[in-house]
Amino acid sequence: MHVLQVNAREFLTKIFCLLILFSGHSELHAEGATSQALATNYLRVCADPSNLPFSNDKEEGFENKIIDLVADELNLPVKYTWWPQTIGFVRNTLRIRLCDLIAGISTTSELVQNTNPYYRSIYTMIYRADSGLTATRIADPQLLGKRIGVVAGTPPATLLALHGLSAQAKGYQLVVDTRRVTVGELITNELEKGDIDVALVWGPIGSYYAAKSDVEFKVIPLLEENPQIRLDFRISMATRYNEVEWKRKVNRILRKLQPKIDEILVSYHVPLLDELGRPIANGAKTD
Repeated sequence: MHVLQVNAREFLTKIFCLLILFSGHSELHAEGATSQALATNYLRVCADPSNLPFSNDKEEGFENKIIDLVADELNLPVKYTWWPQTIGFVRNTLRIRLCDLIAGISTTSELVQNTNPYYRSIYTMIYRADSGLTATRIADPQLLGKRIGVVAGTPPATLLALHGLSAQAKGYQLVVDTRRVTVGELITNELEKGDIDVALVWGPIGSYYAAKSDVEFKVIPLLEENPQIRLDFRISMATRYNEVEWKRKVNRILRKLQPKIDEILVSYHVPLLDELGRPIANGAKTD
């Protein structure tokens, strides 16, 4: 009986060791599969088909132009998977391997593995140049009684609440199907018509549509606000977790291409900040 117990113990020990070995092999195989998951004949990218100034299915956005630079560096054609950048965008695209790269993701996102950032921008205040306004801060008394457009759930909405201006706000949805409505264009149109007096918008969006308008606008980067409310963000590209070598490769390319990327961003009037948070001169219509 004692012998049988020892043999049983030895048998279970061997089984346990085999399970560990098999598990390790499976993990290595999975890791290998992950590292080999990238297409070799295309640069596969997921993007929104109707989200200017960032991207559209005509490839007119600045992210499209930056992706073209990356693809040229890889000597690969671009293959897009188009998906509205709403709730579930990452889950329904990058995570299920419909693509290997997404452009234009905040470095604060926890859904993806971020590359190094390739630009930094800030929220802006926009109003008509003929409005008589000279405000540079949300707390400016000039804004009392003014109708202020703001995207719900964004940092400027928090600042409006802190300054007791929420009653003056006209809210716009944060997450929309861009195939039906483009918030930046909507807000700019309402500024043109006088439906709102001031707009608080993410810089790349506001400055792009302001520059396209026949009406002259002032675009003011919100540099003088409460430092506890973050208004500037670094933007990166997104890869899947565990694809470390791919991320490093993209980082090397972005670093090499940075001067050309900056030229594209300037041509789209993106308000850019340097590493110290200071404005970099660009083509945006500013005061």
